[in-house]
Order: sequence, then C-alpha cells, then structure tokens
Amino acid sequence: MKFLVLWRLDPGRLSPEAVKAVLEQPNYGKKLEAEGKLECRYHIVGRHGGAWIYKVKSNEELDMLLAMAPVYNYATYEVLPLADMANPDTVLRKLS
Repeated sequence: MKFLVLWRLDPGRLSPEAVKAVLEQPNYGKKLEAEGKLECRYHIVGRHGGAWIYKVKSNEELDMLLAMAPVYNYATYEVLPLADMANPDTVLRKLS
C-alpha cells in the first residue's frame, strides 16, 4: 500500500523542542528509506513541511511510522491513499 503524506508545521508554534524535532526529521526519513518504508520525500516550496510517499503493509504500520516521526507532535497531517494507474483494475471497478 502506498500513501502520500503531506505534513505541515505552523511557524507560530515552533518552540525550541519543535525546532529540534525538525532537525531530526531528515535522519528519520533516511532510516525509513533504508528500510524500504519510504519511497521518496520532498520539501514543498513555500511551506514548512513536506510530502512523503510511504510504502507500507497496512494502515496500522503507517500510523505507527507517523507517530514515531520526530515532528509528530508539532505537525498536521493529510494522508492520501494512492492507487497505481498503470493497471485500470486497481482504479476502476465494474458497475452492477
């Protein structure tokens, strides 16, 4: 299963602890990439946050990985499930 996770930080809530968490986030991303849990990660220009594509076995695994992220307590998340459009069967279904 693949998920696009958009996470955003509110600059008005950046305490010293939040800044420390932000500085730890790239290392967390590298670890997940090495484990095959994270396919890619991007900074969204003009925003404080990022867009990461996770490749996980379940919703629960994704939830656990997000909760372990250094910025978890400081970020807001939008989670979007992804479907491979190379095979129409994964996107379309027959109507009865």
